[in-house]
Amino acid sequence: MRFKDKIAIVTGSSQGIGKATAIALAKQGAKVVINGRNADKLAKVEGHIKTITPNVLSIVGDVSDKVVAKNLIDEAVAHFGKLDILINNVGISMRGDVADLAPRVYETVFKANVMGKIYPTINALPHLRRSQGSVVFISSLAGIRGLPTLSAYSSSKMALRAITESIRIEEKQNKVHVGLVYVAVTKIEKNKVALASDGSEVVLKDRSERNVQSTEQVASSILKNISARKYVTVLSALGKINYYMQRAAPWLVERIILANLSKFKDQSE
Repeated sequence: MRFKDKIAIVTGSSQGIGKATAIALAKQGAKVVINGRNADKLAKVEGHIKTITPNVLSIVGDVSDKVVAKNLIDEAVAHFGKLDILINNVGISMRGDVADLAPRVYETVFKANVMGKIYPTINALPHLRRSQGSVVFISSLAGIRGLPTLSAYSSSKMALRAITESIRIEEKQNKVHVGLVYVAVTKIEKNKVALASDGSEVVLKDRSERNVQSTEQVASSILKNISARKYVTVLSALGKINYYMQRAAPWLVERIILANLSKFKDQSE
């Protein structure tokens, strides 16, 4: 029970990684606040967690709206009395070459993936200072370097590195732990969507037959990051190779991507 009586907020927890992380925290004794835009999906997750613990609070809303984000933090603290952990998981992906993208794809992706993480963080930090708690940003291997057909997604995830670097320095004296988790290709729930080049939603291909990590494996790594108060966690062996190769020989990474471009585009769908 590593997280017994810790108060944890997980944004974007109505499905996928966020859902698995909220459930994992509950199993480890945490009092969990879940959040998402879809009330029906969130209610199902709440019901699941209530089979584990009665200590769950469900708050529906889009945290890329600064008013909603502030309300999330305020309600959580009012209900449970404090805040120990904020996991910034909410986000959206996209597909399409830059030349084909409608500008609103960038606007939507950055609003969700950057503002949807920074708004809750701004409001949570005063409480995390008091608890000397943790704020964790969920990124992606696509945030290590810019990738074809994923420019808006990659750049929004890269922005999280700069944000976490700044917060780590600013909050060092307050003993707030800042974590950044680079998630590898992960199993997705049925009918998960991304944005097409015109801004419409497209359903992503099923990944069940591919060698991908489960959401439970990712959740376990996120909890380990918090327990160890670690900064950067890079998931999967391939992810670690990519992370270090990009730092040591970015030209080689680019050659590998170019040589496997068609295969890469197919796997990104």
